[in-house]
Amino acid sequence: MDNKVTVRTLKKIKDNNEKFSVLTAYDYSTAKYFDESGIDVVLIGDSLAMTALGYENTNCVGVEEMTIFTKAVAKGVNRAMVVTDMPFMSYTIDIQSALKNIGNMVKNGANAVKLEGCNDYIEKLIECTINMGVPVMGHIGFTPQSQNVIGGHIIQGKTEDAADKLLKQAKRLEKAGVFSIVLEMVPEQVAKNITENISVPTISCGAGRYCDGFVMVCDDLFGKFDAFTPKFARRYGDMKTLITDCAKKYIEDIKSGDYPNENEVY
Repeated sequence: MDNKVTVRTLKKIKDNNEKFSVLTAYDYSTAKYFDESGIDVVLIGDSLAMTALGYENTNCVGVEEMTIFTKAVAKGVNRAMVVTDMPFMSYTIDIQSALKNIGNMVKNGANAVKLEGCNDYIEKLIECTINMGVPVMGHIGFTPQSQNVIGGHIIQGKTEDAADKLLKQAKRLEKAGVFSIVLEMVPEQVAKNITENISVPTISCGAGRYCDGFVMVCDDLFGKFDAFTPKFARRYGDMKTLITDCAKKYIEDIKSGDYPNENEVY
C-alpha cells in the first residue's frame, strides 16, 4: 500500500512538474475501486445532486445528504485523499455554522473540504477552517452554486480583465491558505498562467492541459449519466448500455424460467 495522499503529496507533485488525478465518487464500492486503481484524490462532489439523487442542479443537495455520501466513500478509501464539496448554503451564512458543518464532514471521513468562490468572507472562512485543522480546496472560474448569478454554464476568464480577476482570486486563495484550487471552465491559456504564477496545485475541470491535476465526474467517465455531457468530459465506458443490457437479460431469464436455475436454489 502506497503512502496516504496528503496536501504535501500534491504540492510535491506540482514541484516535480508531474500530474495528479481526481475523480468524484458517491458510494463505498466505487471509491474502493478508485483507491485500488491509484486515484490520488476522491471528491464527494455536489454533482451527486444530479447524478445520484436526480435533482435539477447542485444547489438542491443538503448537508445531511452530503454527510451520508461522505461516510460511505471514506469507508472505501485507504490511500487517496478524500475531499467533500460543501453544499450550497452550508458555509455562506456565518462562520460558526460553516465550521460546524465542515467539522461534521471531517468527523465522517473527509480529509479536506472544497469551498467555491473568492471574497472577503470566503478568505476569512478558509483561514478559520485551516486553524481548526481542516485543509481547504478552493474553486474559482465557473462556480456551479452561483450559476443563477453567473447566468448559466458560461466559460469564465475570456477577456483580459476577467482573466486578470481570476489570477487575483487565485492569489487571494493561495494567501488564505488553500492547498489546491479547482479551475472550472476557464480558457486553457488563462489556467496555464494561473498555474505558473501560484505555488499551490491547480486542478483542471475543463481548464485545459496545463494544470497540475485533473478532475472528472465519475458518471461522465463511465458513460452512465446521459442528461448532458460537458465538452471536457471524456467517456471511458458505456455503463448506461451495460446496465440496461444486464437488466433486459435478467428480465428475459425470468420470463423464460431460466432464472433461478438448479444451482441458484436452496
